[in-house]
Amino acid sequence: MPPQQPIRLYRFAFSGHSHKVELLLSLLQLPVEKIDIDLLRGEHKSASFLALNPLGQVPVIEDGDTIVSDSNAILVYLAERYGAPHWLAPDAPVGSVQRFLSLAAGELAFGPAVLRRQTLFSGGQDNKAQAWALSERLCGFLEQHLAEQSYFLGSLPSIADVSCYTYLAHAPEGGFSLASYPRLQAWIARMEALDGFIPMAKVPARSADEHSTP
Repeated sequence: MPPQQPIRLYRFAFSGHSHKVELLLSLLQLPVEKIDIDLLRGEHKSASFLALNPLGQVPVIEDGDTIVSDSNAILVYLAERYGAPHWLAPDAPVGSVQRFLSLAAGELAFGPAVLRRQTLFSGGQDNKAQAWALSERLCGFLEQHLAEQSYFLGSLPSIADVSCYTYLAHAPEGGFSLASYPRLQAWIARMEALDGFIPMAKVPARSADEHSTP
């Protein structure tokens, strides 16, 4: 049953973590009210936002009386409450979804996402060589993993795919080319062909810092 009122999404429009939640909301055709939190101006440190998430991170959703923070936790919540069974990949081995959520929070967040942040926002003091090596290792693994299936966990998309899509698709913005990964490029194209797909907002100009974009 869809929610009786729009789900409030507190987001930073150029954050991949925010976008993947926005993407699943759209794929599930759920009503949403988007509330922009400008990280570059420190709005995530305001008292009103910290009341929603004391860690001061986007995204956060408000679904009636339920507040959920952390992008991967939000994906699980939305899939369990509103999604068709395939979004949780019930036929995949136990732990498979969590494996990809961990990749999204680990190698992806510290690899392609770091390269993008450094390039577009001059943000952080992360080791670029390490981020590049993580990106190569992750994309090499995914390229091999996609050899016999259309999506990460079978023939239908799941939140495993949604959790990883945005920062992988936008890896070239950080200077990391996907030209050597044709299966990964084909997977990105399949994701973008899904009914309800919406792209992430384009960064209009180089910004000063995205240090707090999770």
